[in-house]
Amino acid sequence: MAADDPGANSFSGSSVLPDLVTFAADRRFATVLADPPWRFANRTGKMAPEHRRLARYTTMTVEEIGALPVAAIAAPTAHLYLWVPNALLPDGLAVMSAWGFAYKANLVWHKVRRDGGSDGRGVGFYFRNVTELLLFGVRGKNARTLAPGRRLVNYFATRKREHSRKPDEQYRIIEACSPGPHLEIFARGTRQGWAVWGNQAVADYRPTWKTYPAHIATERDPSLPRGLFDA
Repeated sequence: MAADDPGANSFSGSSVLPDLVTFAADRRFATVLADPPWRFANRTGKMAPEHRRLARYTTMTVEEIGALPVAAIAAPTAHLYLWVPNALLPDGLAVMSAWGFAYKANLVWHKVRRDGGSDGRGVGFYFRNVTELLLFGVRGKNARTLAPGRRLVNYFATRKREHSRKPDEQYRIIEACSPGPHLEIFARGTRQGWAVWGNQAVADYRPTWKTYPAHIATERDPSLPRGLFDA
């Protein structure tokens, strides 16, 4: 979900606006997935993405994220899936509104160890986070999820990957529950059948910072607890 060169200190929203519209051209997307590079108030903390020791990626302010022209490239009736850290839930709701969507529900990602227990290595000032929220919003008329979505629970558990990267299980959920065409913004890598936008939206994506080798694997560990679509 990196926004720009990791060596930079900030990211100008004005440089993004024409690029996203140009990328979309005349396409309008019925489903948008976004994992923005949120900026935390404590930018010097040891887990902050732009910490000088880590230099993972540049972040954006909530105003810059909210200024992205998502409303202009979404279909009149559309779904939005928006990842937001627990501490920034109000910001996530504000961005969803700025993009022209109304919040309806959320999906909870539980980060687990190989044995299925909670992965307590997460960070948090008040509690140690082992979950993350994927907010769901809609715009337009007749915007309910597809039939599979109305049979699924709003929870899934997988192991973590490299810092901030979200699990591939999200795509199967979204593809089953929301109509195409699908767009992912701030994508890491590519996915067949999806339009992807962002400076990491390339087929040979690899993290540019140190991480655990197992965390960049794309195949789901068969020892993990069964997910939403497992028999």
